[in-house]
Amino acid sequence: MLDHKSFRSKVRNTIIHLIVFFLGLLCLFPLLNILAISFSGSSAVVANRVGLWPVNFTLLAYEEILKDRQFWVSFRISAIRVFLTLFLNLILVIPMAYAMTRTKKEFRCRNFYMNLLIFAMLFNGGMIPNFIWLRNLKMLNTIWALILPGAVPVFSVILMMNFFNGVPKSLEEAALIDGANPYQVLLRVMVPCAKPCVATISLFSIVGSWNDFFGGLIYMQKIEYYPIMTYIQSLNINIQQLIEQGMLNQAALENIMDLSNRNLNAAKIVVAVIPLLLIYPFLQKYLITGMVMGSVKE
Repeated sequence: MLDHKSFRSKVRNTIIHLIVFFLGLLCLFPLLNILAISFSGSSAVVANRVGLWPVNFTLLAYEEILKDRQFWVSFRISAIRVFLTLFLNLILVIPMAYAMTRTKKEFRCRNFYMNLLIFAMLFNGGMIPNFIWLRNLKMLNTIWALILPGAVPVFSVILMMNFFNGVPKSLEEAALIDGANPYQVLLRVMVPCAKPCVATISLFSIVGSWNDFFGGLIYMQKIEYYPIMTYIQSLNINIQQLIEQGMLNQAALENIMDLSNRNLNAAKIVVAVIPLLLIYPFLQKYLITGMVMGSVKE
């Protein structure tokens, strides 16, 4: 009987693995198609002859993105933005979440700030008030315009609060008995226990900051200040305009004719995904634990 149940269990697990495998392939095929388009010639792309393998292999799309200096300037702006946003998120979210887990006796204004956080999560001023606010602070065309509006992600605060609530109180009490002050308890006891949740909110911060292009489009009025996603989104090839301006000689025209906006858009997607693919494997093992333990309150 036990062997029969074990066999049924193996069959069930095999079926589940096969279903997940084929679902994974369904998600992978569009990505492979986009990658193939980015390396294919425009004639093959326009004729829809590109499948999972490049046709008329060319690197013109990536050369168009990488050859100019502004690409690297925008890349540096985005890297600085990601680092500063992550740093600011962590130093604001972790202490705030720890304070919100205190009892009303320990923190008398806890309920007021908690209601304020929930209100801020459900309602916000919108794009125009944010723009006016940053303009009055003279922060337009500065990197702080991209960072300050998202300095305190309320969802991350609530996630961290629930994780802290799951840490045994005995650990905190033992640290207090040993003479630790609240700051030492937070940094030496609570934060090390919350590594999965810290990794989770870090991943949210990194992905959100790197992928955002709309903020740069609104708050940056010059292309020199664009982050990488805004700059890539603004790239476009207008061959007729280049010809009228005399910016293309015969050789350059022959090269550029082999490149279409579909190639360029595919290359944009590939370039946008690469940094996330490099970061995600290091944080993936913490992601599920952080989400589950931080989102469920017992």
